[in-house]
Amino acid sequence: MVSVLAPADDATEPTSFAGPDHPIRKATRQIAFDGGWSRERAVKVGELFDSLSGEWHTDHSDPVRLSPVRDALTRGELDTSGLWVELGAGTGAGTEVLKPQVDTLLAMDLSWGMLNNGANVATSKVQADSSALPLEASSVDVVVCVNMFLFPDEVDRVLKPAGQLLWVNTMGDQTPIHLPADDVAKALPGEWEGITAHAGTGFWAVYHRA
Repeated sequence: MVSVLAPADDATEPTSFAGPDHPIRKATRQIAFDGGWSRERAVKVGELFDSLSGEWHTDHSDPVRLSPVRDALTRGELDTSGLWVELGAGTGAGTEVLKPQVDTLLAMDLSWGMLNNGANVATSKVQADSSALPLEASSVDVVVCVNMFLFPDEVDRVLKPAGQLLWVNTMGDQTPIHLPADDVAKALPGEWEGITAHAGTGFWAVYHRA
């Protein structure tokens, strides 16, 4: 069960960007629910985001788009101590918001071009495929996914028993890599519950095991 909080004061509807027929939207659902990830897809996705990395940070560091990340830190009942791992960190737009607020932050992405062309944030960066994370089981306090594919089994594996998942779509249902809050909970192994709210042009949701 995911409880819905009142929208943040700055919540607004996003402009039309990516509807349900967007090819990346379809891939997002396949990856979350049907194991739709392969070595071939990983190579293609890595190459795609490498090619986009040069202009990515300028296009994705809009403060309104990042409002869901800030609101989640304020109202999401997140434990800011311990180890946070941001999957699909990209060029670090979300990382810049997270880093001052948490004890230890590790930024990971499949695309080295994204990590290398990003914001100059003083945090550790690792190139990795999130379907097979180079992390020990039950070692992470909070996993963060901002406009990121969901790999449910890996999230479940690396989170501590009381760990949390922060899921953010900065353009709401117009985000290409989008899953509704309830679907994220359904995709995760076992029983999960959490809270969600709209902020800026998107939404956030925080989950923990029931």
